[in-house]
Amino acid sequence: MKLASLKAGRDGRLVVVSRDLTRATDAQAIAPTLQAALDDWERVAGPLADLAESLAHGAAPSFRFHEHECAAPLPRAFQWLDGSAYVNHVELVRKARGAELPSRFRTDPLMYQGTSDSNLGPRDPVPVASEEFGIDCEAEIVVVTGAMPLGADAAAARAAIRLVGLVNDVSLRNLIPDELAKGFGFLNSKPPSAFSPVFVTPDELGDAWDGGRLHLPLLTAINGRMLGCPEAGEEMTFDFGALIAHAARTRPLGPGTIIGSGTVSNRDPDGSPGRPVAEGGRGYSCIAEQRMVETIRYGAARTPFLKFGDVVRIEMKDRKGHTIFGAIENRIEPAGM
Repeated sequence: MKLASLKAGRDGRLVVVSRDLTRATDAQAIAPTLQAALDDWERVAGPLADLAESLAHGAAPSFRFHEHECAAPLPRAFQWLDGSAYVNHVELVRKARGAELPSRFRTDPLMYQGTSDSNLGPRDPVPVASEEFGIDCEAEIVVVTGAMPLGADAAAARAAIRLVGLVNDVSLRNLIPDELAKGFGFLNSKPPSAFSPVFVTPDELGDAWDGGRLHLPLLTAINGRMLGCPEAGEEMTFDFGALIAHAARTRPLGPGTIIGSGTVSNRDPDGSPGRPVAEGGRGYSCIAEQRMVETIRYGAARTPFLKFGDVVRIEMKDRKGHTIFGAIENRIEPAGM
């Protein structure tokens, strides 16, 4: 089934959405919000699935579904933990700031705790105080978990994945080096992220979902021009089971915890950094990667970071070309406008 939160109150209004994202039906009689549904998943998952089936057969009252009316599926989440499962991405962005990749990064996941009390909707503007901060998009897959006990292993973690979606994990690249140099992690360089209109249960993904990875291209465009279409399952060093287990190593995770994959990234078949889409490659899910490849090839970056007025679009389609999660489409705007 596909679930969304329409803008209403602080935590949205839960609706079930048709597979083609054209119709929706109110789920208030089952759970008022998505967080409430996740808190009581064992009881409400069946009724929500029945409602989705009724919607599919035209047996439930419905209305036209508009993505621009959506909040983030979880407008605020108790935890938003973003991993970095694609080692190619980690290696490239570290090179961009003159840092080598430690060997343990291939065996021990990276993860940070992001902003979760003000998640942006799929069509919300992204407010930033200054273009000088180096505004970048990062296209990623996310999962939402049920409750996880401290010390849960990867197998238990995979079984606890309730929903799958997309995120634009906004980064302020020019603030990152000084923050990390303090030895205490991200804060100012990681503003609120924007999430896809719908999150879906894993069964909606068919054989593209293997239990821990999603094997489809992730599409990112800036101002209508394709930035990248890397294959999300191909070079994911740590699957979602490993990422969730890493997060639960020393803490329990509440239902509704969002775990991010990190920026989806592919190398070329010969092992070299990926080529731009314009040159027949799969491109990139963030500007920082493109800039690093340009630096390697030309001695300097040529692609600027995002400017006010730029629009980022992130989407994933199934093998028949149908959108799965709807589209994230965010305009970069000056804060306070």
